[in-house]
Amino acid sequence: MGTKYVFITGGVVSGLGKGITASSLGRLLKNRGYKVVNQKFDPYINIDPGTMSPYEHGEVFVTDDGAETDLDLGHYERFTDVNLTRNSSITSGKIYQSVIEKERKGDYLGKTVQVIPHVTNEIKDRIYSFENSDVDIVITELGGTVGDIESEAFIEAIRQVGLEKPREDVLYIHVTLLPYISGSNELKSKPTQHSVKELQSFGIKPDILVCRSEIEISEEIRQKIALFCNVRPENVIPNLTAENLYAVPIMLEKQGLAVAACKHLKLENILPNNEAWEKMLDKIRNLKEEVKIALVGKYMLLQDSYLSVAESLRHGGFANSAKVDIGFIDSETINENNVADILKEYDGILVPGGFGSRGIEGKLCAIKYARENNIPFLGICLGMQMAVVEFARNVLGIKNANSAEFDEETSDPVIHIMETQKEITKKGGTMRLGAYPCKIKKDTLAYKIYGEEDISERHRHRFEYNNDYKERLEAAGLICSGTSPDGSLVEIVENINHPFFIAGQFHPEFKSRPDRPAPLFKAFIKATLENKK
Repeated sequence: MGTKYVFITGGVVSGLGKGITASSLGRLLKNRGYKVVNQKFDPYINIDPGTMSPYEHGEVFVTDDGAETDLDLGHYERFTDVNLTRNSSITSGKIYQSVIEKERKGDYLGKTVQVIPHVTNEIKDRIYSFENSDVDIVITELGGTVGDIESEAFIEAIRQVGLEKPREDVLYIHVTLLPYISGSNELKSKPTQHSVKELQSFGIKPDILVCRSEIEISEEIRQKIALFCNVRPENVIPNLTAENLYAVPIMLEKQGLAVAACKHLKLENILPNNEAWEKMLDKIRNLKEEVKIALVGKYMLLQDSYLSVAESLRHGGFANSAKVDIGFIDSETINENNVADILKEYDGILVPGGFGSRGIEGKLCAIKYARENNIPFLGICLGMQMAVVEFARNVLGIKNANSAEFDEETSDPVIHIMETQKEITKKGGTMRLGAYPCKIKKDTLAYKIYGEEDISERHRHRFEYNNDYKERLEAAGLICSGTSPDGSLVEIVENINHPFFIAGQFHPEFKSRPDRPAPLFKAFIKATLENKK
């Protein structure tokens, strides 16, 4: 079987769940025995979302190979349990950068460089990059909505794929909105009709429509959409609001999405094996306990800034048969005087990653409160660094302890940029990105959690633990239980005088799955349940 291609576009409005649809279809096809890989095209001109504000675009997801990507890749990985690469995250910026570099090198032999064919060929190269591999099906989601001026080159490229490949190897799925008008008590199909018409004007006829709706879609509406949009009635797939995120694949299965895709692509394995996923859903529906977790961060205007962290907390809850109620708390609102009032109702405290000095003092207050009151604490990246700063200040009495990120002139940079990185930093290449190995010391909480000495976790940070302070910190109880294999970089710290106080320099949330939670999150929720009792 040659490689099959599925393209998912969106119309009417953004935020309809294209990413969840792409992720769900990936899981359903994987459950039929196919090797699936997801890919995201983002039409914005940025090279990647790495320098974009979390308020602008939500969290930055990081792959094993160090790509900074759109948050939809997190959905893809959580649903399909496939570790993606930089080939799965393509922006207009990357495409144009590559085309311009080729033009400068003379690769186009003096030709006039144009959107067609040069830009579209570059896009198609990324689509076809999975050929000659073991991938059976490539599911490509196009960000934004059809008609956006930024996405026209991508639309043209995926149209060309439909011409270059056999008809049964290319499937176009269009996700649209069916708005509900409460005054007339009816769903309106006209926005969907207009969206399909727009897509057809670019030369693409959708094979399947996934219609987002808040209420059930009647057979009459389904038939009407099929007729006016030139799609078979069985290929008009309702996408209703699900009870939880992970129920969407089974809901779309029941509505016939995967079967319609299999028939169009002439895939032999039409019958799925959804048993394990359904068993997980049953577990989610029957959570017996509840814990309240304070997520103390600085990007609270958009909760998608902490999407993977929030999902990982829920995964940890699933493994412990507990519903996790997350309190998103702005660290700028916390100070020494009100910290107890704000955090007293929570069973556990998590301080996530971030950049910049804003809201740092509030994070330090939250960490101190967790340490002094024996409340289970999990620190991630910047959260780990702040745990070191807080301990140095309030336990060791090093009043000027700080991170060089916030005060370059501090006399006690317990967090700093290592000498070996300073020259690299001056040149603009700064961050430790992607998967790095970590060696865990035996007889530590970290070893108890992971159950092995050698692990790998994904990173996204610039500053590191300063080993000059290691001896004093460890002597006072904040030990380094995980380091790089050569011992030069500190990856995990834990407070041995606390029931559960642990922090990692990495981002464990990027590898967490609903049916296989990240060990740190699973252990954190377990500790909060035990502490609650």
